Amino acid sequence: MKQRIYMDNCCFNRPYDDQSSPKIRFEAQAKLFIQGLVLCKEIELVWSYILKFENSKNLFVAKKNAIAQWEVLSTVFVDASNEIVALAESIAQTGIKTNDALHLACAIAAGCNYCITVDSRMLKYRDNRIVICNPITFLNHYFNYYE
Repeated sequence: MKQRIYMDNCCFNRPYDDQSSPKIRFEAQAKLFIQGLVLCKEIELVWSYILKFENSKNLFVAKKNAIAQWEVLSTVFVDASNEIVALAESIAQTGIKTNDALHLACAIAAGCNYCITVDSRMLKYRDNRIVICNPITFLNHYFNYYE
């Protein structure tokens, strides 16, 4: 069975961050590798209305357009619904920011195995319905799964 993943907006933007930090550079490379797995149809990518909304606010048109192209490669699109909002509200009560809670709610609703992020607050959140991890940790899980 293919792994189903959700990458939030900060993860999609990681390759555009200042690459002088080894941590950021490794996360960016891992994220690009993950995108290669999506292109090869080894894993399924989920897209959502909140990803689309956040990306639309990107002031850098080239980055915005490059990220938006991944929507076409996604296998599932999660639209806004009362259920998503209710789930996000319950997640937000734990201290997660509203948009981040919406990302998590969309990922959970889509049946994702992983929500991949580089947001430190989201990485601390735990939910038994999904694994929340950074791109490097995801690749460790992915390759250990197939060993």
